[in-house]
Amino acid sequence: MQTEGRASLESSRANRARRLFIALVTLVFAIDLITKNWAASYLQFREPIKVLGDFLQLTYGTNPGAGFSLATDATPLLSSLKLCVAAFIIYYMRKVQNRGWAIGLALLLGGVLGNLWDRAVRPPGVWRGEVIDWIELPNWPIFNVADSAIVCAGILLTILAMRDIQPYEKPNRSA
Repeated sequence: MQTEGRASLESSRANRARRLFIALVTLVFAIDLITKNWAASYLQFREPIKVLGDFLQLTYGTNPGAGFSLATDATPLLSSLKLCVAAFIIYYMRKVQNRGWAIGLALLLGGVLGNLWDRAVRPPGVWRGEVIDWIELPNWPIFNVADSAIVCAGILLTILAMRDIQPYEKPNRSA
């Protein structure tokens, strides 16, 4: 009876974590898509808009490569890697029960999907499309909401791992 109650609790935690995961992935992807479309229609062909002087500006840009415009000739490879990362996160999420891990993985997947969308639908062509960037800080490459979500996910998942917070409870073998 105790094992049945524990399984129910674990299942309930996993269901809540999955619902949170799906909601957050959807939210990150939607905000990223809306803001990139806004940037493409409003910021393109304009001078940068100063929000906080030279510290924060809204500047339209595109990136054919990875972060910091690295690997600009490897866009199809980067797209393939992002597809693999997305598939792994979706597969792994089936086991996750911890809210922190669900949030971190959702931020990561939402960001990956946001940038992957650009690769799939934007010029110059399918899986070679350039990612739209529009947030500019001094001494830093222009970035977008998806990039921010990926960085926040990396920080959160690193903290969880360093604190030895497990994504799911391991089965008790002694029972």
